[in-house]
Amino acid sequence: MTPDPITQYSQQLTRRRFFGNTGTGLGIAALSSLMGTSESIPAATDLGAPHFPAKAKRVIYMFQNGAPSHVDLFDHKPGMAKFHDTQLPESIQQGKRLSTMTQGKEQKVLSTPWKFQPYGKCGTQMSELVPHMGSIADDICLVRSMHTEAVNHAPAITYFLTGSEMPGRPSFGSWLSYGLGSANDELPTFCAMTSVDRELSCGQIFYDWYWGSGFLPSHHQGVKFRGNGDPVLYLSNPNGIDRKLRKSLLDDLAALNNLRQQEIGDPEILTRITQYEMAYRMQASIPDLTDINTEPQHILDLYGPDVMRRGSFAQNCLLARRLAEKGVRFIQLMHAGWDQHNNLPTQLSVQTKDTDQPAAGLVRDLKQRGLLEDTLVIWGGEFGRTPFCQGDMHNKKQHGRDHHPYCFSLWMAGGGIRGGMTYGESDDFCYNTAKDPVHVHDLQATILNQLGLDHERLTYKFQGREFRLTDVHGKVVKPILS
Repeated sequence: MTPDPITQYSQQLTRRRFFGNTGTGLGIAALSSLMGTSESIPAATDLGAPHFPAKAKRVIYMFQNGAPSHVDLFDHKPGMAKFHDTQLPESIQQGKRLSTMTQGKEQKVLSTPWKFQPYGKCGTQMSELVPHMGSIADDICLVRSMHTEAVNHAPAITYFLTGSEMPGRPSFGSWLSYGLGSANDELPTFCAMTSVDRELSCGQIFYDWYWGSGFLPSHHQGVKFRGNGDPVLYLSNPNGIDRKLRKSLLDDLAALNNLRQQEIGDPEILTRITQYEMAYRMQASIPDLTDINTEPQHILDLYGPDVMRRGSFAQNCLLARRLAEKGVRFIQLMHAGWDQHNNLPTQLSVQTKDTDQPAAGLVRDLKQRGLLEDTLVIWGGEFGRTPFCQGDMHNKKQHGRDHHPYCFSLWMAGGGIRGGMTYGESDDFCYNTAKDPVHVHDLQATILNQLGLDHERLTYKFQGREFRLTDVHGKVVKPILS
């Protein structure tokens, strides 16, 4: 007979978790956080984290849902022009698996219609569609040899953010919350924001597990900021409830929850108490944080004309900088609209116009404040786009590129990453990696390394196994580190 969850929990209770929960419980029993002397949620200090001196204190991950076309934005292959509208050589395809939309169908080379040019002192070639990103070329490391196994959006995004294509694992920010703890008592350790392209051309869904805590204690999950209504759900008090009364109610509720926790030992009751406490503090901190009217005009101008529109990628980038200033460890910006199967000639320019300036503006803003040095900024999607055409090549409104996992581009800046460089190479058709391949798990290991975490030691025992973000893979990409 399977034991009930509480009995099962007590049977699996480790010395590490017992002392961690005991320390948390004593702090909660005093209700000190509600009295203005709160302590941060503890990190997994029994893991010895951080494992070594960190180059970065925080991460801002600008995740581009739908997969930007590396062929048209970052990976210049002028030689493809002479193969335009001809069948992609079989020697390049190598029989690799593609999505069912193009698997086994005609695959004619589609050379990019946009011009590339060198940017910065480093001379990195980028598309005319991303001039603002080009203007920060000397600050970024452009990786042109990313690769993954997933060929569809949700599994591929989940793979990047949790280390597994299947939902249920902790997301990246949750691992950092668990490993390093909080740096601010009044804000979550992990925040997420979403936005979509203005034309709503893409139906990508933002699943909650993209910022979920998986099997980690649920206080490590990301808090989603919304683009309309209250910035965070239930931030406002109900009608007739003022802040003093709300505090009194939470005091009583915390005391009752603590008594229940002492009785049955359910760790999720501890989470419930800490989440109520955090919500109370956020009622005071979030309104000021999200009021961007206090920003001077020259700062607003960095992020572009869309910065004052709530829920836009531009405004989310500005909020990310404000969260970084407050000590939030992991800020996840997710922007959908890159899934251009049949509207590449018309939609890609719209998408880059909405995202190019805000992304570059964020890097510039961090740099001028001295924050870029210890903030790791990442920009990229879940895979790339095929170098061959999908749809009618001769109809600009009915063609695009399919999903492509075997080679694509991503860039990083700050946080101990070498700027002004490219790393890795693709073949002559942007199809396969030709030099220095970087896998999803390698990227994850490298990010953790910059935060002072050994990806092989940041583990959590669940169902009898020690899990980690990088599963049983991953190596730090040392040549890109400063």
